[in-house]
Amino acid sequence: MATSDDKIEKSKSPNFTRFLTYVAPHKLLLFVAILGMIGYASIDVFFFSQLKPIIDESLHNGNYYYLQIAAYVVVPLFILRGISNFVGTYTLEYVATKVVMKIRQELFEKYIHLPVEFHDHNSTGSLMSKILYDTEQVRYAAGKAMLTIVREGMFVVGLLGLMFYYSWQLSLIFLLIGPAVAVVVSVVSKRFRKVSKAIQNAMGSLTSNIEQAVKGHKVVLMFDGQTLESERFSEKNNYNRQQSMKLVSSQLLSVSTIQVIASVALAVVLFISSVPGMIDNLTAGVFVSVVVYMVMLLKPLKQLTTVNTEFQKGMTACASIFSILDEENEEDTGTKVVERAKGHIEFKDVTFTYPTKDQPALKNISFEAKPGQTIALVGRSGSGKSTISSLLTRFYQADNGRICIDGFDISSLKLRSLRRQFALVSQQVTLFNDTIANNIAYGRQSLVTREDIVDAANIAHVSEFVAEQSDGFDTVIGENGLMLSGGQRQRIAIARAILADAPILILDEATSALDTESEKFIQQALEELQKTRTSIVVAHRLSTIEAADLILVVEQGEIVELGSHANLLEKQGMYAQLHAMQFS
Repeated sequence: MATSDDKIEKSKSPNFTRFLTYVAPHKLLLFVAILGMIGYASIDVFFFSQLKPIIDESLHNGNYYYLQIAAYVVVPLFILRGISNFVGTYTLEYVATKVVMKIRQELFEKYIHLPVEFHDHNSTGSLMSKILYDTEQVRYAAGKAMLTIVREGMFVVGLLGLMFYYSWQLSLIFLLIGPAVAVVVSVVSKRFRKVSKAIQNAMGSLTSNIEQAVKGHKVVLMFDGQTLESERFSEKNNYNRQQSMKLVSSQLLSVSTIQVIASVALAVVLFISSVPGMIDNLTAGVFVSVVVYMVMLLKPLKQLTTVNTEFQKGMTACASIFSILDEENEEDTGTKVVERAKGHIEFKDVTFTYPTKDQPALKNISFEAKPGQTIALVGRSGSGKSTISSLLTRFYQADNGRICIDGFDISSLKLRSLRRQFALVSQQVTLFNDTIANNIAYGRQSLVTREDIVDAANIAHVSEFVAEQSDGFDTVIGENGLMLSGGQRQRIAIARAILADAPILILDEATSALDTESEKFIQQALEELQKTRTSIVVAHRLSTIEAADLILVVEQGEIVELGSHANLLEKQGMYAQLHAMQFS
């Protein structure tokens, strides 16, 4: 069975090819950047090429006119060198940031189009790490790595060309180290990819740990969990450090090994030069130039080896990112569009099992809700009540059976069309770091007026606490409404559902976070709202669903009782037991 490292190794070339597709739209700018870097390296090579004439002509033969010419040329050349460096580096960084921006945008859009099941099995911290940390590794590969490869690579080629021009005999020795260097780079590259993957996983775990601790800050304080969280974070933090040090040690060993190999070639050159008659016409300028060139090659060789680390990290990050981008979006097999449903709902022998579970969450569920009716779902926690609403909105697909709205199987409806028929208020309210008005009108800002927002807020009793805010409806409420109480957040969610004006209303413990007085008022508003639409109400408090047209008692994924409030009390079954427990 292939390991994840084997998969990365096999996908290295396809990942690089795919990475180039992001660079391709900027090929003109990339060409300008390469010209700038070639110009920078060429000027450096030109300066070193003048070493032999200076030694042989000016210093040895006394032709100082050559030095005077060099004095006039050196400043303009350095100005040109600086301009070339700026153009090459700036343009390449511009391309790199554009590439990363596009990849981040694609990742973000992929996240919001992936099915609920994917997010159930991937931590938020890990997904954040990919969009923040992994994309930065790609930026280094597209920017710093390419800059070094082109600029230093051209410098190495230029120096080698000068060496062969002045003394091919001495220079030939330097080529003998090429295979040895290639072997070292190949071995170390595999190591880099393996360690880079471990670092990315460690960063995902670290980010997830931070997210949990920050979001659960009150729980940490209340239950004296500071020491536990500190130790947990320290362990993951240290593991991340260990992986980083493995990368550093591999990098340093590869650089040192290549420099030792290069020094062996230099030693051989020095030895051959010392043997009389070994090389004819070896002037002082030629000898010094070749030796200096070989010494100067050590630095770019080191940089080229070091940049291999960044490149391999970038390619590993690409593999991680592309694995997410290759995930299937939420399946939308529907073709029909419904403008506004009447609200007739049918479940016909529906069975559903969560992907990671063996036992079905729902077994042969069948019921019908006619337009305008209120269907209440009651039962113990984990019995499958919320799963029914999740299937209705196609967050999950039923394994067997049919779910129909107005006679249409929901799988035949386009997802956007289907979900426009629902307004959802759940126990876990999600708000955004935006104004109260924008949270109420979320997804409908361009379709509603300020008056519509205020009317919905009045019905949901949001206006009562909005009046106390300094900026009124324009008050920014912080991440997930942290500036508000639980009851206030839930009232905003109810106002959002009221404003949606959908024909089907799903209330999943919608009043659980409200105080008694607010619940009384909002319950009245919801009852008024329910008169004109079909409602699915998931409730633990039986007092809130006594007026429901049909009550389904769900136990272990099956409907064990159904009927009106009065009928179920007469049966003296499970519903009556739950009622007695709550009102005893």
